[in-house]
Formats: sequence, C-alpha cells, structure tokens
Amino acid sequence: MSEIHVEIWSDLLCPWCFIGKRRFEAALAAFEHRDDVRVTWRSFELDPGRGTGPELNIPQHISRDLGLPQPEADRVADKVTRLAAEVGLTYRLERARPVNSFDAHRLMHHGEAEGLGEPLRERLMTAYTAEGADLSDHELLAALAAEAGLDQDGAMAVLASRAYGEQVRADERRARDLGVTGVPTFVFAERLATSGAQTVEVFADLLTRARNG
Repeated sequence: MSEIHVEIWSDLLCPWCFIGKRRFEAALAAFEHRDDVRVTWRSFELDPGRGTGPELNIPQHISRDLGLPQPEADRVADKVTRLAAEVGLTYRLERARPVNSFDAHRLMHHGEAEGLGEPLRERLMTAYTAEGADLSDHELLAALAAEAGLDQDGAMAVLASRAYGEQVRADERRARDLGVTGVPTFVFAERLATSGAQTVEVFADLLTRARNG
C-alpha cells in the first residue's frame, strides 16, 4: 500500500488548531495503517497584516470580531477551554494575545529542517495557549526553541534573517490554490479535505477513506 499523505494547515496562534491536532493524533494512533501515513504541517497566518506586539487578548478579540458583549465572548472562550481540557490541554486564553505569526512560522520550518518540528510545534502552541507567550518576540521564540531541543543561537540567527520566509509563503500559496481559507484544515491524499477541529471519529473515517481510494 502506498503512503497516505496528510497535509495540515495551522496557525500557531489558533486554539482550535491545537484541539484539532490532539483529535487527529488520537485517530491516527488508533488507525491500523498509521505507519503508512505521512503528515506535513503547513504554515497559515490567520491575520498576516497584524503588526508585532500583543494587543487584545483572545476573549476580547472574540467580542470585537463577532460583535458580542464581553460576558458572552468570555463564555465562548470558556467553551473552547473546556473542549481543550477534554483532550488534555490547559488553556488560559485570557493570557493569549494574537500577534504576527510570520516569524514563528519561519522558525517552525527551521525546526522541521533540524528534525525537531514536532517538539517545537508543541512547545510554541503550549506557550501561547497556556502561558500567553508573545510569539512575535524573537528572544522568547529562540528560548522556546532551545527548550524544544534546538540550538538557541541558531534559532536567533534564523529569526534575525529572512530564512524560511519563502517556505512560509509557498505553504500559503498552496493553501490558496486548494481553496483553504481557514484553519485547521486537513487534506488527505490531495482529495479529501475537512476544516475545523473535527471529532476523532471524523478523522478516523477520513483516514480510512484515503487509504481505500
């Protein structure tokens, strides 16, 4: 059986992406043919025009973007936090403030090139959703990279340069070509796609369908 290629578009600042990651991982762990699955993570910026430096936190963004009174927006954020807890994640979204994620995505490509993409992705997503880390801060990003096993000076050198910028843009161009407009988006075998943090059962079904052609 040929491999099943799964492409996942995600933003490191997206709480739903981390939940979707956990649910997909659960489906993959239970999939009989999981050794035939190759996963490629793709960069996606939810707000590429955002400047650096944190502003509003996530509940405040929900209020502003959806036009909700703040107490109602807080309840939406609380629901996301409860769903995260169901898959073993701790969210403190009142600490998380969206920033420009382009440099964090460049760093992720560096991590992938060094064979440490997965621990780096986990560290950055946890730092943002649980610790309120500013993922546009180069010194903090380099320190987090070191915690994930990367050389801190090497990470800082990448961030100080334009390295991997084209790889980020290539991921985003592919997203546009495939009609990907939000994250998380999962594309199985280049022909089956789903958006959002779907259930484990949905991911399991897509893996089976991708294998069966």
